[in-house]
Amino acid sequence: VLLFLSPPLQEGRCLYVILLMALYWCTEALPLAVTALLPIVLFLLPSNKVCPQYFLDTNFLFLSGLIMASAIEEWNLHRRIALRVLMLVGVQPARLILGMMLTTSFLSMWLSNTASTAMMLPIANAILKSLFGEKHTSKDMKRENEENQASLQQNKLYTVPTEMQFLASTEDKDLTEEKDVASDTLSDLKKEEEYKTNIWKGFLISIPYAASIGGTATLTGTAPNLILLGQLKSYFPECDVVNFGSWFMFAFPLMLIFLLLGWLWISILYGGINLRGWRTKKSNIRVDAEARAREVIKEDYQKLGPTKFAEQAIFFFFCMFAIMLFSRDPKFIPGWASFFAPGFISDAVTGITIVIILFFFPSQKPSFRWWFDLK
Repeated sequence: VLLFLSPPLQEGRCLYVILLMALYWCTEALPLAVTALLPIVLFLLPSNKVCPQYFLDTNFLFLSGLIMASAIEEWNLHRRIALRVLMLVGVQPARLILGMMLTTSFLSMWLSNTASTAMMLPIANAILKSLFGEKHTSKDMKRENEENQASLQQNKLYTVPTEMQFLASTEDKDLTEEKDVASDTLSDLKKEEEYKTNIWKGFLISIPYAASIGGTATLTGTAPNLILLGQLKSYFPECDVVNFGSWFMFAFPLMLIFLLLGWLWISILYGGINLRGWRTKKSNIRVDAEARAREVIKEDYQKLGPTKFAEQAIFFFFCMFAIMLFSRDPKFIPGWASFFAPGFISDAVTGITIVIILFFFPSQKPSFRWWFDLK
């Protein structure tokens, strides 16, 4: 408030900022590094003149996205979002792949692709283990098949020649029926193992694919987008066509299309969607596995407990982060940046403003009782 009540002299405003930063540095009301960022958001100079004194303007936008990602990961907000989405889409393999891809792409829109993938892989592994148990290697599977064949031979369930079947007694017929049942069981187990392996592959490969696709929707989603913006500003300083809002309007519909095509391709290729066996009845093994997966997802979500104050705060500032970036200068309508002097507000200023608030906003619900506590 004192900044705007002070005389309209640049010297007075600069002196105020210096004194404010000196006070914060001496008292450490904010971390020292955060206090050093205050000149970016106090409007002493245009953004394109202040930010290069630290580093490029676009780097500040990327830095704000990284700090927001750290806050989300610190309070497990990403895990709550992921489990909630999986509870809504269902536990069938194709739906689980869709749920994982939607969640990963949404996180990757705001966080880096690597961070989004690292966040989602533990959740995917837990769900896959509940569906199929531990993943066996090919050697283990081969050894298991050899043991099954050996047990069949020990029980004399070997193949009977066709000519001898007509001369076999009733006991031989019973033995042959047992052999057929055992062979069918082995065939079903082999098919289930192949199905299990394909679902593992499709489930795990869908996460990095979705992270790469989702990162194209926003400028902060991946570093190459910001590099492009930095190059545009370097070679064409007066060009302000590309910003967070205009990029989102262009890239978000394309991201949805590629995400849908990627989901269909992975689901069909790795058995999540079986076009030939669409109407076939599920085996009891798959039904039991899906029931276990549903219980694991619910149990993990319940372990998170009720929503904490810090999670609500992070979600609120995350929404503010997105809304302010969208509405700063959407091009098709005047944005809120039009209320300020031209050049002073950029996407970097918006991101750093939200980040600075995160450093002093409480992580626990504040209480004013201590004002009246004499102790």
